[in-house]
Amino acid sequence: MLEIALLMIFSQHTLQPVETGVASYYTVNSSGAVTASGERMRDDAFTAAMVDGEFGHYYLVQAENGNSVVVRLNDRGPYVDGRVIDLSKAAMRELSPTAGLVHVNVYHLGPRIPPNLRGNN
Repeated sequence: MLEIALLMIFSQHTLQPVETGVASYYTVNSSGAVTASGERMRDDAFTAAMVDGEFGHYYLVQAENGNSVVVRLNDRGPYVDGRVIDLSKAAMRELSPTAGLVHVNVYHLGPRIPPNLRGNN
């Protein structure tokens, strides 16, 4: 929650979620897995998949438990009803170390991470 408050204070506009729903995570099943953007999948990267959005743009994902993470979009999905974003394993562990599904709000940050949110990418 602190990240959203800081972003609103330092930006000139109110931050509104672009998606609200369930986040899930996906992991690398093989070392050759490639994302829709052409990158290799990495469990330790703070990346995500969404049906819409521009590859390379950053998103703040805020869980209902108050934890948040900034991820970079590099894949498409999820393709399961009710899910709005698939997170890398590292990103999901930041939101909830034990959960596989978490209710979230997703905020579009753009092609660069705002300076006050740097640190986990």
